[in-house]
Amino acid sequence: MSIGHGENGHNRYAVSSNQFDCIICYHVLEHIPDDQMAMKEIFRVLKPGGWAILQVPILRDKTFEDPSVITPEDRERVFGQRDHVRIYGLDYKDRLEQAGFSVKVDDYVKQLSSDVIERYGLMKDENIYFCSKPNLEGK
Repeated sequence: MSIGHGENGHNRYAVSSNQFDCIICYHVLEHIPDDQMAMKEIFRVLKPGGWAILQVPILRDKTFEDPSVITPEDRERVFGQRDHVRIYGLDYKDRLEQAGFSVKVDDYVKQLSSDVIERYGLMKDENIYFCSKPNLEGK
């Protein structure tokens, strides 16, 4: 799914609301300048009762962003990578909830053996952010 805005604020990629049962977004939001808009858009297109796994690197206690940092060289110096626009913190769950999601933070990966973690290229200390969109009136 592509997210963007064309002229006059209209969506360039029109996707109707409540279309997807499941969305996986792995290490993408740290690249998007308006992550709150992106989170709200993901929530909008997710069906009621649907779920999403929305992963980002969590590297500090509180999310840090500075929109004045715009060159790739400055982004690498400040955010650790040339194409990142923020460093997420443990408040990431709150940001997802502000977009409307119910969020469960799961440490599932810590239950896996080191062989399985290595085989699937997982990060051993990364929690899973399991986000759901509540059903509408019990439907």
